[in-house]
Amino acid sequence: MAIQTVTDAIRYVGVDDNTLALFENQYPVQPMGVSYNSYVILDEKIAVMDSVDARATEEWLSNVARVLEGRSPDYLVVTHMEPDHSGSLMRLAQKYPEMKIVGNAKTFTLIKQFFGTGALSEDRMLEVGERDTLSLGLHRLRFLLAPMVHWPEVMTAYEETEKILFSADAFGRFGSLERTARAPWVPQARRYYYNIIGKYGAQVQALLKKISALEIKTICPLHGPMLTEDLGEYLRLYDLWAQWKPEEPEGILITHASIHGNTAHAAKTLKGKLEKKGVQVNICDLTVTDLSYAVASAFYCGKLVLASATYDGGLFPPMREFLEHLRTKGFRNRRVGLIEDGSWAPAAARLMRTKLEEMKDIHLYETVVSLRGALNQTSEAQMDALVAELCAE
Repeated sequence: MAIQTVTDAIRYVGVDDNTLALFENQYPVQPMGVSYNSYVILDEKIAVMDSVDARATEEWLSNVARVLEGRSPDYLVVTHMEPDHSGSLMRLAQKYPEMKIVGNAKTFTLIKQFFGTGALSEDRMLEVGERDTLSLGLHRLRFLLAPMVHWPEVMTAYEETEKILFSADAFGRFGSLERTARAPWVPQARRYYYNIIGKYGAQVQALLKKISALEIKTICPLHGPMLTEDLGEYLRLYDLWAQWKPEEPEGILITHASIHGNTAHAAKTLKGKLEKKGVQVNICDLTVTDLSYAVASAFYCGKLVLASATYDGGLFPPMREFLEHLRTKGFRNRRVGLIEDGSWAPAAARLMRTKLEEMKDIHLYETVVSLRGALNQTSEAQMDALVAELCAE
């Protein structure tokens, strides 16, 4: 990605990665790619804000050098030590041996773990804490710690003069800047939030409380575009997401995990019945949909229907994995309906109920649709009863 001007004194020097297939080796990011964001503040003293993944080291070093125009940076500020942001840290530290590394106590613990206890001399480590400041001249950074958003060392930096929040992974989004320049922020930001940060809603709420007193004109995250407009809407969504509240309280997501198609047929039949009632319904085939998309869709809606076949006396694996992902991401505050299928010994409803009992504030609808291989008059009557429950609220 080309160098961008953020303000007269601040440059974007990050790198797009359009070849990465799986972010964190699990979340698909093709064809949109991903960006590793880094920034340079040019003042009497120069601060580089974070480094990039080792996959992008050379391009990043070139970008930094072009912006510096022969000068040397005074500081490398490390807001997040995850390797996609710290992977090039030591290369910059070696290139500019007088440059100090700015971080909090946990930052330096992780630097020693990743790069060895002797990687940096003590006199190069500038430790900061909550609300400490770093003056660069006309610009001044104020640090706000954000532990477990989503690593323990995470901190944000607020530049007081230009009112810019360097937000670490918060407010990030999948997608390289080049390929998603015109794409809406919300869909991939939602998928990013719930899969990367979503478990830590309480910690996100704590960060939102800290920054609520700040006048913010720009948010500069470590992934995705810089945010300069509609900041109130982005903050509103983060507050909603951090409380695990649905964006569409009456919206319904039907997820199905079907072996031979009969469970899928039942799910589609339910969708048709609900749509005839004028209800907003989305449907997701867990056997072909990546779990990161399914998880984001489940959090979006206020109501969820789980339709699963029984397999080897247990849950069909795509449904089992989906429920486990929901549990680990803190899924809660939802109303859930169940459809099970089992030709001779249906057990899916009982097993799904057991999984849901591990989650907080889950309300189960009374009616369970139980198929013995395929829909029949009895199970369709159960489905009609479930439709009535779903539409009653």
